[in-house]
Amino acid sequence: MNILVCVKQVPDTESTVRIAADCKTIQSQDLNFVLNPYDEYAIEEALRLKEARGGEVTLLTVGSEEAKKSLRTGLAMGADKALHVVCNHNHQDSLATARALADAIKGLPHDLILCGKQAVDDDQAQVPIMLAELLGLPSVSAAVKLEIKDGSATARREIETGVEIVETSLPAVITAHKGLNEPRYPSLKGIMMAKKKEIGEVNCAGGTDQVETIELCYPQPRVGGKILGEGVAAVPALVKALHEEAKVI
Repeated sequence: MNILVCVKQVPDTESTVRIAADCKTIQSQDLNFVLNPYDEYAIEEALRLKEARGGEVTLLTVGSEEAKKSLRTGLAMGADKALHVVCNHNHQDSLATARALADAIKGLPHDLILCGKQAVDDDQAQVPIMLAELLGLPSVSAAVKLEIKDGSATARREIETGVEIVETSLPAVITAHKGLNEPRYPSLKGIMMAKKKEIGEVNCAGGTDQVETIELCYPQPRVGGKILGEGVAAVPALVKALHEEAKVI
């Protein structure tokens, strides 16, 4: 079974993110970058399927040279191969990224494509669904349980009103949510082996961005509250403030 896993390198969520001087990007020099946490669930699921059914796990990422760090992490976990999709610029919108991945994947054998539910830096959750559309494949998002049979997959999704069970033919694009599994830690042997594995490269053919970042800015600081009174006597003043100042009623 040939399983592809699309991954992304993102700023560590424990890092302090600062806006760069151009007000369109973030300062990267002091940030610690890591493998996207949701992608760890996708890699772990791919490895478990390989261990149960045999086959090969290949990682793909679009990004700068620094993004290879996340590929090495996945290789250390146990992935067999890694492919770096090299583009002429690093700041791609979701569609451009999906197109770059789709062009690379079309030349690779694949029975299943796994992705993290979303990247924790932009939280858009768009690339996997766009990728499925570009490849002409079915997609299932935010799976918390996955069963693979010959030629089909059954995924369990937790939704607001309960649980949803979805069955799809393979190949398909399925995104991993927290709860799907517990990602393994790379072993020392795996880390040493990952350093020796060659990471393949393919030039990006995904096109240019169609979305432009106009400005990044920090949230407005919160203003101090005020006490309007106590008990029932404060209700008229509260209603007036909500109507005339907050304008919510």
